[in-house]
Amino acid sequence: MSRRFRLAVALLAALPSAAVAQERAPAVLIVVKPDNPRVQADRAVKVHLEGRGYRVTLGSQYDPPAQAASYDLVLLSSNIRSRDLLGAYRHLPVPVLTWESDLLDDMGMTGKKAGRDFGKAPAEHFVWLVNAPHALAGGLPAGINTVYVRDAPMNWGKPGLGASIIATVPGEPDQAVVFGYEKGATMDYESIAPARRTMFLLDNETFANLTPAGLALFDAAVDWTAGRAR
Repeated sequence: MSRRFRLAVALLAALPSAAVAQERAPAVLIVVKPDNPRVQADRAVKVHLEGRGYRVTLGSQYDPPAQAASYDLVLLSSNIRSRDLLGAYRHLPVPVLTWESDLLDDMGMTGKKAGRDFGKAPAEHFVWLVNAPHALAGGLPAGINTVYVRDAPMNWGKPGLGASIIATVPGEPDQAVVFGYEKGATMDYESIAPARRTMFLLDNETFANLTPAGLALFDAAVDWTAGRAR
């Protein structure tokens, strides 16, 4: 058997495996406001996640939330209009990650008072990582980590007792910028998480402003919420 023939056989044998791998790639829906000029930031997230092996669809906030049930993970961008969505995805039995703090109360992930239970820090550069062993921490060390290249807004929430708090605004322990709930965990107001729920620190156009550490934290948030990391 010639070397060329053996190589051809090996390549053919690999094709089904590649097809199966693609078929098993988690399907992600990013809910956006398609007529928002900042949607370019969401497209950048889509390209990044596709480069990591996810199958990603940009969906509209005007679509029925029920259509999200066929996905493995839903991302609620901060470029949506929160007063239109409110709690539309609250009871969705699919993992959800958001970086829109104004949705946290509607999702049952925090209390309801803006500025106390959720909000936005106007100009931050660092986070204080408080739970380094957790998969959501992305392997970053405990303490101060630089997550933005330059100062920019950072969304935060004050989660319920059932949350795993990963990082906070430095000097503000009640302002968690990365936290997650396991399926079945008690969130705020005794809401039970129907699937994993995660909050991440991004603002409207700050994805491109993430440092390598910030990007590692984002990837960990996506992977953990989707169930790819334990």
